[in-house]
Amino acid sequence: MRHWRDWANLVLGLWLILSPWLLGYSGVPTATWNAVIIGVVVGLMSLLHLRGGPLWEEWANVVLGIWLILSPWILGFSGTTGAMWNALIVGILVGALALSEARETPRAA
Repeated sequence: MRHWRDWANLVLGLWLILSPWLLGYSGVPTATWNAVIIGVVVGLMSLLHLRGGPLWEEWANVVLGIWLILSPWILGFSGTTGAMWNALIVGILVGALALSEARETPRAA
């Protein structure tokens, strides 16, 4: 399984989309929309790379991971514990997986 990190990021993208309802913070619109939108984009970037897409999508997922880490404070939902920890943990995982894949896949962007 050559692209296991892309599959993992695809699962993390799906998790982000569902997490507001599964973790009970769907009543916080900013946190909900952040999770859903970033989840869709992370999933799409992962699918793109799985289909042999360009390397830049891995770097896009690195940026999205950094955004997820910072977003609770930038968007003001750091007081919502479930949403904050979800964004922080998933952001670290998405960013680390994408960075690892980008560094291991030596091809032109």
